[in-house]
Amino acid sequence: MVQVPPGLAAVLPALACPHCAGALEADDGTLLCPVGHSFDVARQGYVSLLAGDASGLIADDADMIAARERFFATGHYETFHAAVAAAAATAPAGPALDCGAGEGAYLARACAARAANGLGGTGIGLDLSKPAARRTARRGPSIGSVVANGWARLPVADGAVAAVLSVFAPRNAAEFARVLAPGGLLVVLTPGPRHLREIVGPLGMISVEDGKVARLDGALHDFSLVAREKHEWVMDLTADAVADLVAMGPSAHHGSPEARAAAIAELTAGGTAAVTASGTVSVYALQ
Repeated sequence: MVQVPPGLAAVLPALACPHCAGALEADDGTLLCPVGHSFDVARQGYVSLLAGDASGLIADDADMIAARERFFATGHYETFHAAVAAAAATAPAGPALDCGAGEGAYLARACAARAANGLGGTGIGLDLSKPAARRTARRGPSIGSVVANGWARLPVADGAVAAVLSVFAPRNAAEFARVLAPGGLLVVLTPGPRHLREIVGPLGMISVEDGKVARLDGALHDFSLVAREKHEWVMDLTADAVADLVAMGPSAHHGSPEARAAAIAELTAGGTAAVTASGTVSVYALQ
């Protein structure tokens, strides 16, 4: 019989029924709310708290998750991971929520930093993708993995989390404001206009528009900016790393694989390609 894993048990007090917003309790391998809504924990350790039909929504597939894990393993995004973790460690004690957590790497790093600062290391990884949720569920006994729609009402109780992370992901500002505890912080990583500029054109990737950070500030009208740091560096990427960098994001769905492979071979003809990584970590507090 499937049991509720330690990670989900650790964050259960912060979760809520997606149908009625009631508190959830564990009963063997099922989460139950007071009015009888039930959610079975998958044998891979995550729970789906989707409310309604999500068949029309696009989620990361297993190939995208695998590509992301391979690319992160190279260490090329270490600066981003360290910056998000450091920002998350400035929030008060309590659970963290990563909305659009992917395979959970940023959340795991943030939870470790928070635990080291005595803030508690529990975290909720929320993503629409089941392959992503499976990987997040293996991140450790302090992280609970939840499948949910980040654009809908989040299956999280009011004021239940101390930090919300949004890393290269859509932002549900109203829901972030609802689930954050008093004094809690929102940490957002957004790509800069120079991000991956050397390969965006040749590989037909989605580009980043100018003014993204300014638009972010305008969209988060319930929040005030606390801190902001820009990070930019040049990566030397092999052909495999470039391929994974493209395959792990939304650009994986654009263009033909054959044309992409030919362009990557040309870009890395000298052995590696110099590619700019650029992003901004913004920290917000509720007004």
